[in-house]
Amino acid sequence: QVQLVESGGGLVQAGGSLRLSCAASGRTFSSYNMGWFRQAPGKEREFVAAITWSGGSTFYVDSVKGRFTISRDNAKSTVYLQMNSLKPEDTAVYYCTADKYSTDSAYYNYDYWGQGTQVTVSS
Repeated sequence: QVQLVESGGGLVQAGGSLRLSCAASGRTFSSYNMGWFRQAPGKEREFVAAITWSGGSTFYVDSVKGRFTISRDNAKSTVYLQMNSLKPEDTAVYYCTADKYSTDSAYYNYDYWGQGTQVTVSS
């Protein structure tokens, strides 16, 4: 089992920045690929970004490329999502996820999920 706890969400004005953190415990963090998804009210869960176990490869949905950066610190068992130039359409609950194999955009391919953290961007 892998337990994931997100933090860092909040309310920010458009154009501002936030950094989300996801602390992992349980199985060996460094052997898992990690990802971030988000879900806005009335919408499906959407892939945001993923990073391989080594940190050597990262993946992003087109709408956040150039604005968001995913990174990890295996020594701290933590994955981060730095979000810059935030837009109102980024408003959602952001979920951290982990999987041994997946880095793709299908949420059902990920085994472990955090409880989510709310990000609200005001215009």
